[in-house]
Amino acid sequence: MPIPEEKLKDSSASPLNQQRGYWNQVSDDFTESRRHLLWRAHSDQVNTRLFENLMQEKQFGRVLKTDLFDESLTAGLYPCLAGHAEEVHGMDLSESCIRQAARRYPEMKTYRADIRETEFADGSFDGVVSTSTLDHFEFAEELEQALGEIHRILKPGGELFITMDNLQNPAIWLRNMLPYRWLGKTGLVPYFVGHTVTRNGLHRLLEQTGFCTRDSRPVLHCPRVLAVPYSEMVRKRGNSGSQDRLLERLLAWERLERWPCSWFTAHFVAVHAIRL
Repeated sequence: MPIPEEKLKDSSASPLNQQRGYWNQVSDDFTESRRHLLWRAHSDQVNTRLFENLMQEKQFGRVLKTDLFDESLTAGLYPCLAGHAEEVHGMDLSESCIRQAARRYPEMKTYRADIRETEFADGSFDGVVSTSTLDHFEFAEELEQALGEIHRILKPGGELFITMDNLQNPAIWLRNMLPYRWLGKTGLVPYFVGHTVTRNGLHRLLEQTGFCTRDSRPVLHCPRVLAVPYSEMVRKRGNSGSQDRLLERLLAWERLERWPCSWFTAHFVAVHAIRL
C-alpha cells in the first residue's frame, strides 16, 4: 500500500517495515487523540450484533481475528468471540495495536503478523474473523493472496466471517475513486483505504479460493460523513448521558438493513463462508 511520504523516516526500509511503521503511527495517533471513539463504539455495537447473529449458538475451538485495531481502541469484537471460542487469537501488523489490545485483553493470544503470509501451520484455526482488514491493500493480487492464506490456515470445514468495503454504496465508490492524498486532508478518511471488490466479485474470489458462501448481508448503514463529525462534537462537549443517547440514535439508523435500498446504504459487505 502507498505510505504518505511524511510518514516515512527511513526510505531504505523494506516495504513491509514501512507499512508497519505507518500503521503504528496511525494506532498511536488514535490512542493519544481518542479520535472517533463514539463512532467506533457504534461500530462495535453493529459488529457484535452481526457476528452474534451469524454465529448463532456455534462454539469453536480456536478463532483468529485478522487485525486488532478495534480492540486497541474500544471493546471491539473480543467479548463476542470469547463467548463462542475456547481460544481467541489476534494478529496485527502494528506492534502498537497489539500492545494496546493485549493490555485490554491479556487472555487473548496475540501475534505480529501479515495476513498475506503468516507462520501459522496449515489448518490451525476453526474460524477466522476479518473485519475490514483485506480492503487496505493497494493491489487486487494482495487481496487474493490474503484469502489464499486464510484458506490455508483454516481447517477443512472451518468458517470465515469477513467484512469488506461495499462498492454499491455511492459514497464508498466515490471515496475509492478519489486520491487518498485529498481525502486524508478532510479527516473523514483518517487512514489509507485500498483495493476492494463488489459483492459479487467477493463471492467469486471466495469460490475461486476454495470457499462456499453461506450468507451475505449489508452492514453499517448510519451515514459516516455526518455521524463522525457530530459524534466527535458530542464526545468533546457532551456528558455520558448525551453520549449514550447519541449511540442509541446511531443504532436506529441500522434499521435501514431491512429496506430495499440496504445494499446502497451499507458501508460494508459481510460474508459467512465455509472452507472446502
